[in-house]
Order: sequence, then C-alpha cells, then structure tokens
Amino acid sequence: MSLLAVGVSHRTAPVALLERCAMGVDDVVTALHELVAGPDVSEAMVLATCNRVEVFAEVDRFSGGVVDVSRVLARRGGATVEELTPYLTVHSEERAVAHLFAVTAGLDSMVVGDAQVLGQLRAAYALARDEGTVGRVLHLVVQGALRVGKRVRSGTGIDRAGASLVVAALDRAEDRLGSLRGRSALVVGAGSIGALAATSLARRGAVVTVSGRAPERAARLAESVGGRAAEPTDLPAELAAADVLVTCTGARGAVIGIDVVALALAGRPDRPLVIVDLALPRDVEPGVAAIPGAHVVDLALLQREGTAGGEGAVAADDIAVAHALVEVETALLLAEREATAVAPTISALRIQAAEVVDAELLRLAARLPDLDARARAEIGRTVHRVVDKLLHEPTVRVKELARTPGGTDYAGALRALFGLGLAA
Repeated sequence: MSLLAVGVSHRTAPVALLERCAMGVDDVVTALHELVAGPDVSEAMVLATCNRVEVFAEVDRFSGGVVDVSRVLARRGGATVEELTPYLTVHSEERAVAHLFAVTAGLDSMVVGDAQVLGQLRAAYALARDEGTVGRVLHLVVQGALRVGKRVRSGTGIDRAGASLVVAALDRAEDRLGSLRGRSALVVGAGSIGALAATSLARRGAVVTVSGRAPERAARLAESVGGRAAEPTDLPAELAAADVLVTCTGARGAVIGIDVVALALAGRPDRPLVIVDLALPRDVEPGVAAIPGAHVVDLALLQREGTAGGEGAVAADDIAVAHALVEVETALLLAEREATAVAPTISALRIQAAEVVDAELLRLAARLPDLDARARAEIGRTVHRVVDKLLHEPTVRVKELARTPGGTDYAGALRALFGLGLAA
C-alpha cells in the first residue's frame, strides 16, 4: 500500500489549465467514485480549491495508482493524460504527507498563510467520507493535517500578512480606487468565498450588496455584514452603481459578460469599476478587461504577480517555525502510520500462538484423561504465560522498529519467520 498526492496547482499549471480541471461538488463526487472503481485506488479524497485540484489516495501499487489518478484528472479536465502530465505533481508516502501538511499550513498557497484551506480540507474530507471513499489511512492523514494547520496558526503569525486570496485581491482594488470606505461593493456569489469577500469589504468600510442564485443565503450574508441583498435579475443596475464587483459563483460558464459591463460603464466615463474575479473557472468573460474603465483582478493576475501576500510579506521566523512544525508533525504521523501498519502482524502472531497452545492442551487432555481439572487449568495458565513472555519482547521491538524509517521491513520478517500469511 502507498499514499499518493497527485494534482495540479497554481505552482505548476497556468490558470487556463486550472480552469479546465476545476471541479464543483458534483464533479468531485463523480471523480471520487471513478477513482475507487479503478484497480489500484482503495481510498480517495479530492481537494479542489480556487488554485489547486489534488487527489490524495491510498493505492495498492504506486505506478498503477498514478495512472488511475492521472486518467481521472485528465477526464475531468477534458484533456489527455499526455497534455496534463507536464503540469502534474506526484508525491508518495512521506512526501505526500509533508505536501498535504504544507498545504494545510498555508505554506503552499498563492497567498502564504491562507486560512481558508483548513475549511476546504474539512469539507473535502467530509464529502469523501459521506461518499464512502475514505477509510482508516486517509482519516489518519487528514486529522494530522488539520492538527498541523491549527498548530501553525496558533503558534506563528503566518496568517497576518493576508488570510486569503480575497485580501490580496481587495488590496489590488484599493491600489486602483484608494480606500474602499463608503464605496459601493457588489458581491456575486454567497458561498464561502463570497462570505469572506463580503466580510472583508464591510471591514474596509464598503457598502455591500450581495447577489446569488440562492436568495435566502444571499439575504443572510447581506444581513450579517450590514448590507442588502439583490436579485440576480437586477445585476445590470447593481453593476452600474458599483465601484467594486467581487464574483465567485462556481458556475461552469461566464456570468459577467462584456455587454453588461460595457453598459454599466457607459454613463460613468470618469468612474472606474474594479472587477475581482475569484472563480475557477472564471466568472468574467476575458474581453471585459479591454473595456475602458474596467480593471480586472483575477487569479491569473495574482498568479503572475506571485509576490502579493507571499513569503516576503511574512516574517522569516514565522515561515521557519511553520516549516519546522510541518516536518515534526510529518515524522510523528509517519511513525503512527507505520505502527498502525504492523498491528495486524502482531495480532496474527498472538492468535497463531494461542491456537498452537490450545491445540497442545487438547492433545495433553487426550493423552492424560485422568488429569484433574485443577491441574489441567494450572498447566494451561503456565503454558500461556510462557508463550506470552516469549512473544513480549519481539512484539514490543517490532512496534518500536516500526516507528523508524523502513521499520515495516521487520514486520515483514516476522510474517515470513512465523508463516503468518499476511500480505506485505
């Protein structure tokens, strides 16, 4: 068995490819079942965010697992495996654990310290659990990752430089417009990103309007930030009144077209509109950026800049501490994983020993039928104690050795020596 992490992210792939690979909830559910239906994947979870789509899986064979996962990702992205391969990252075992831990700690985000990934990982795990595609292995790894994320954020100041892409994007809006205090801001999309955007805008003093496909959710979000809700049909009028548009709907196609933006800006030549598109795939048609007065901030721009909210904006000591925590927690998780892996071997050894003892005691009873019950019981206890003492040291040592690199080899030797017949 082997743990794999295979996927694409802002570090390896252009936004255009990330858009093609982007998955909504329904897409993730389909991908999960496709993954575990393959010959080599036994457990699977998909972490799909605005800047990465990665599969974490427990596989029977490394090469077969990589092929299975790559095919599913390519199929979901409408690409061939050959097209996708140059942009894929593949990690296994220790590197897979360390990678997930670094992602959860915010060290691999487009904005270092991004706090949203913790919630995104919880949601990814919950969905995979509900679909029955995760088991003991991924449960152990995900719980470790969540623990790391919490420790990094409580023990460092890594998230002070910018908690998310929303913060970095709104900073760009302020670069164009100046302070957002008193400005009219329209948020299209009332999901988790929309909620963070609305909250961040309100904290900066903007007057917030929320529009979404789920009117009740949009109304609740608007009320929570002291704003108001608008119907999707009112989008042209709301856009004409806005200084900032933040859109993050999760739709599969563009929801902000060239015509509606051009119309909104037609009567306000001296008043620009900053459009923050945090959706993947993009909500805004590419041609919108060419409209006079429209300034688009999207994931491609943030990816090209690469420095906003990056490591340079975070204290070097915080980065170093975060990496050290990831390293320590990775070692602890791997030790726990190795120790768990030898448990079936130890259990099988003790069961085999008990069966041998019981068979010999039955044979003894047949040979000495006149042996009284008290003597028979004492002999049984004595033989069991002898066997327990003989097995104590080997089983303790195997557990200890399993916590060292390559420790599972000792468990394999134990299986071979005692003929336990367990799979390696």
